[in-house]
Amino acid sequence: MRALTVRPGVPDSAEIRDVPEPPESDGPLLVQTLAVGLCGTDAEIVRADYGEAPLGEHHLVLGHENLGRVLAAPSGSGLSEGDLVVGIVRRPDPQPCPACAAGEWDFCRNGRYTEHGIKQLHGFARERWRAQPDAVVRLEPALGDHGVLLEPTTILAKAWEQVDRATQRGAGLTPHVAVVTGAGPIGLLAALLGIQRGLEVHVLDIVEDGPKPELVKALGATYHSVPLPETGLSPDAVIECTGVASVVIDAISCTGRDGVTCLTGVSPTGRSLRLDVGSLNRTAVLENDAIVGSVNANRRHYEAGARALARADAGWLGRLVTRRLPLDKYADGLDRKPADVKVVLTVADDAAGS
Repeated sequence: MRALTVRPGVPDSAEIRDVPEPPESDGPLLVQTLAVGLCGTDAEIVRADYGEAPLGEHHLVLGHENLGRVLAAPSGSGLSEGDLVVGIVRRPDPQPCPACAAGEWDFCRNGRYTEHGIKQLHGFARERWRAQPDAVVRLEPALGDHGVLLEPTTILAKAWEQVDRATQRGAGLTPHVAVVTGAGPIGLLAALLGIQRGLEVHVLDIVEDGPKPELVKALGATYHSVPLPETGLSPDAVIECTGVASVVIDAISCTGRDGVTCLTGVSPTGRSLRLDVGSLNRTAVLENDAIVGSVNANRRHYEAGARALARADAGWLGRLVTRRLPLDKYADGLDRKPADVKVVLTVADDAAGS
């Protein structure tokens, strides 16, 4: 069967290759891949910034954002042939550590977790894959091909959960005004979940035209193309989705009293900023600010993300996917275009049957 693979550590080694059928040892659930989403993580693995093949192998199948249809399921699994499913990306370490044992593998303590398409587990950019039934999340059929947005949505479901936990520090800290930095897929999904929570949401990005401002406005949020300090906002919560160092500092510095900043973007290293750390620390301490980092997601966040997508306007979700390409056009998909929001590779000819 066809698969999009890389040789981890070898730059620009991505290619479509024939690979063996998934072994039954991977699990009794057999899934046909319908689509995989492309993101910055995939591009970084192709550049050989990171990525690990399964032990004893030289190639890694890419693709962690995914959507599939069940071809065969064991009795008693709660799954049936034809169900739409999304495979959970991170799997717990084999020991397991206390966090993994509790189903909180996103907080793995020893780093021995594995991740499909990223770390020691083949990804979903192949025609078929197998898994244990508890390693997938079933979607409502009505979600259709929008289900490929679930994995990125889980990142924000967890981020908002972290905001909730931070605001439980004291009475009356429920956020009302939220800022999302970045209007890529992660930022737009963060804004979607913020609107669903009834918050006043503001989204910041550098572009002034194209689909992003319109997508923000269609949510009922407010779009800004200036840095956060220039907006005059003092938000209760900030979801930082860019990883741009200067934007991160603005996010931390500009919250109101008792504000929460959740960092979801990963910053490149080797760049320096002049920063008055003493002033930043003084403000954070005296104003009871909270700063948390958030990465990956566990099953609870997949289920929350699925509920959020089911509640969302289907037309709006459809506009997030700005390009759909066949699997063999992956190189074009990895080449970001100015109007791109989310690029999706179609693996099965019938997509999600919708």
